[in-house]
Amino acid sequence: MRPTEDSYRHKGLRKKLVQAVQAKGITDERVLDAILAVPRHYFLDSAFDEVAYEDRAFPIGEGQTISQPYTVAYQSQLLETKPFMKVLEIGTGSAYQAVVLAEMGVQVYTIERQKKLFDTNKQFDLLKKYPTIKFFYGDGFEGLPTYAPFDRVLITAAAPEIPAKLVDQLKIGGMMVIPLGAGDVQQMLRLTKLDNGALKEEVFDNFSFVPMLGGRSQ
Repeated sequence: MRPTEDSYRHKGLRKKLVQAVQAKGITDERVLDAILAVPRHYFLDSAFDEVAYEDRAFPIGEGQTISQPYTVAYQSQLLETKPFMKVLEIGTGSAYQAVVLAEMGVQVYTIERQKKLFDTNKQFDLLKKYPTIKFFYGDGFEGLPTYAPFDRVLITAAAPEIPAKLVDQLKIGGMMVIPLGAGDVQQMLRLTKLDNGALKEEVFDNFSFVPMLGGRSQ
């Protein structure tokens, strides 16, 4: 059962969570405001209510996790979004990251390859409050060519390589944030697409994500 009540206690725990990610170096006020606004305990079973605001990842089934809030904040900050931008997210998972981005005023197009997670999110009442998020069941490596080009691309799983089709779907001047590497640890990269189609690469901290897989899973 998912919780449906957002109490003063939950709001107080969120405030502490925001202070924790701030202490780790998150400075973007829009990101911090979004983390403060989103009831993370709604995304977890009510059994996790006490720990939902700890700064760590939790399993959500299908071998996936709801990302650590610091990781969500870190990637969101690197994206440098502006309101009304189109953001392609690869790996919906629990939809927590998508909701944080929606709170920041962007249009989110998010792809999930796990049918069970995709179907679970369709029944999740909180997501109905975010008409700026569009959900798709599909292969993240293929992206969404019909809706391209995108201002930003966010990959929320460990990519073994930079997916060429997603680069193609990025606007000139657009940015992709991607944890790159096939091992246990990935480097967070920010790629900016230049006028000639080449990529400017910036390297940031190391993280550990679940692997990005191709195809669709029933």
